[in-house]
Amino acid sequence: MGMQMGGARESGGRGRRRRRQQPMSEINVTPFVDVMLVLLIIFMVAAPLLTVGVPLDLPETQAKPVDSVNEPITVSVAADGRVYIQETEIDPEELIAKLQAIAESGYEERIFVRGDENADYGTIMKVMARISAAGYKRLALVTLEEQQ
Repeated sequence: MGMQMGGARESGGRGRRRRRQQPMSEINVTPFVDVMLVLLIIFMVAAPLLTVGVPLDLPETQAKPVDSVNEPITVSVAADGRVYIQETEIDPEELIAKLQAIAESGYEERIFVRGDENADYGTIMKVMARISAAGYKRLALVTLEEQQ
């Protein structure tokens, strides 16, 4: 029969033993750190934008800030008399019913009343009276700190 050419290839690498690559035992954390830094920057930029969204010109006073552990309910009164709970506009006549429906942890929850400095004083007082009629006892008026 014939002689095969290239007898060295016949073994197909049997003569050489391939070493398997050992699994890398170190974790590369550089991509993880990069992603975390990007997320940190995104949250730092977005955090100031998460405040209550009803734009009001709050009056300034010399009162000290109130310490609060949990997020209070915010009722806002705009300069034209519109009333908002958080950022949702509601009819002032429905305020009592809405607040009673919100009262999940009882009526000891703090309610912040934000009134535009150009809003009618009587309108703000009517809103506060309705909040009190809904059963809430802890009301606080929100103002800005007076600039010297």
